[in-house]
Amino acid sequence: MKISQKVFPFFCNLNIKFILQLNHFKGDDIFKLVSALVASSIFLLLGLMVYELVKGSWLSIQTFGLNFIVGTKWDPAVSKVFGALPLILGTLVTSAIALLIGIPISLGVGLALSEYMPKKFGLAVSFLVELLAAVPSVIYGLWGIFVLIPFLRNHVYPYLQTAFGFIPIFSGPIYGGGVLTGGIVLAIMIIPTVSAVMRDLFLTVPNSQREAMIALGATKWETTKTVISYARSGVIGAIILGLARAVGETMAITMVIGNKFQVWPSSLFDAWYTMAAIIANELLEATYDLYISALINVGLVLLFVALIINILARLIVWRTLRFTRGIARE
Repeated sequence: MKISQKVFPFFCNLNIKFILQLNHFKGDDIFKLVSALVASSIFLLLGLMVYELVKGSWLSIQTFGLNFIVGTKWDPAVSKVFGALPLILGTLVTSAIALLIGIPISLGVGLALSEYMPKKFGLAVSFLVELLAAVPSVIYGLWGIFVLIPFLRNHVYPYLQTAFGFIPIFSGPIYGGGVLTGGIVLAIMIIPTVSAVMRDLFLTVPNSQREAMIALGATKWETTKTVISYARSGVIGAIILGLARAVGETMAITMVIGNKFQVWPSSLFDAWYTMAAIIANELLEATYDLYISALINVGLVLLFVALIINILARLIVWRTLRFTRGIARE
């Protein structure tokens, strides 16, 4: 009885102290704490992804080391040697082609929707653009096989080769599917996403900037250039976003690039391979541990390439913002 009389007041005092301490926390503090925990979970997820990929590819890492990245031979049947350099080059080249084709078009679409089209018509077109961004990649791949490849093979590539055949990259046999076709399909896929982001960026530019330029006697194009300059950091971020999607694309590029493992294609019309495509094609066919580990190692390299691209994007945006703010202060 005496023990209960001592224990009960003790726990009551603890509860009172805990409640008083909770009263010191404001709603903003609790929200900040919860937001920090949710944001930190991203690092946990990334760490788990890297751990699983390293664990799965550890046999390949032990066997080949850095030679896996610079190796140019992929022979799972006879010599059981794996090198990912052609896959890395194929991924980067097709993504670069997609950017060269898609970014100017995306910039034009974003400017047209935000600066030139009537508001009601622009909203309707914006809806269609965002709808295209939601189309699954396999649909783009099927469209590429049955529509784009025959059209390019019969009506575009022959004339392109006639005009620029003296350049090695436009010479050689025309198959329809290949490096250039893969780049075009990737460009078509990134255009809706990048143009929608650019449109939103241009719409956030204050109208006072446009009115000030017009008041100074600027033309519509000069005003548009000012809008682009004002949203420059966001435009760079949108471009890198498109690059990240092009690098990680799997199904569409697998269906149109031809899937031929070689160090360097003879021309842009020749077939090639990418990191995502070889994982999609050969993972279910891998019959022994080293083969599976090599494919997982390709996925690990692809993850690091995507991380490097995003880090570079953040650095570029940071430098651009710093430069812009420095000019504004002057």
